[in-house]
Amino acid sequence: MQMARGAVIDLQSVTKKKVAHSRSWALLDSNGEAQTLDADKYAIMHRVRIHARDLRILDPLLSYPSTILGRDQAIVLNLEHIKAIITAEEVLLRNPSDEHVIPIMEELCRRLPKGSANQRTDLLGDGQEQLNESHDVDAGDEDESPFEFRALEVALEAICSFLDARTTELETDAYPALDELTSKISSRNLDRVRKLKSGMTRLTARVQKVRDELEQLLDDDDDMADLYLSRKLAGASSPVGGSVAPNWAPASPTIGSRIGRASRASAATTHGNENDVEELEMLLEAYFMQVDGTLNKLTTL
Repeated sequence: MQMARGAVIDLQSVTKKKVAHSRSWALLDSNGEAQTLDADKYAIMHRVRIHARDLRILDPLLSYPSTILGRDQAIVLNLEHIKAIITAEEVLLRNPSDEHVIPIMEELCRRLPKGSANQRTDLLGDGQEQLNESHDVDAGDEDESPFEFRALEVALEAICSFLDARTTELETDAYPALDELTSKISSRNLDRVRKLKSGMTRLTARVQKVRDELEQLLDDDDDMADLYLSRKLAGASSPVGGSVAPNWAPASPTIGSRIGRASRASAATTHGNENDVEELEMLLEAYFMQVDGTLNKLTTL
């Protein structure tokens, strides 16, 4: 009887831990300031205006494939350990205490503020005045990027780098193991190669899911248009119904900034078109190519 009672108590404690874990979110605003948010699913659904089925995708206790969903007022993002909800003004990040999530939070805090580019160059000091002047155009470009694109790029950059790092680790272990097996066939060497092959199969499936999600998004202009949260918000608040729209060009410190600036001239003439997704397409294409390269490395291996 005592053992049964103890088992019930243990089960209750585990359940409480799971509930507490699922309620924990990191909230990051447009100033890059972060705070911990303890809220149940109904509070989150009400805050960002999404359905329960969308929130279920981000449940850490469930297993869902990589997903990027555009909703009326939010982007639902599930990429491996990155489970986030992005709006035009804030980011909700699940599992903020996770070791893989903490670096993403730090990068979001650094990159989300609109003036982050100017702040970084100012910190270089007087000795870098000429460098600051040469990057004035770049800094201005960064200021034009909408909040949701800056947050989305941090997530894409993080997951692509994470998967590429795992692939590199696997390569580092695989080649010596194959060499040993070639020189001496033994049960130990066979078992080692078998485990590496199993790990490679699982990693390939994970990389494939991220690649497929980006490809599917790139193939649908309507889905990409749904990710323009700031543009939709500006259109909804405009008395003319959004006849004048700002140039939402994703230009961040990395791939997006280089791609965005390259197409700025042509985009300038079409940025008023609500169906124009060229800039976001450039951003997604860059990370698609990166994760596709990682998949090719795994296939070759």
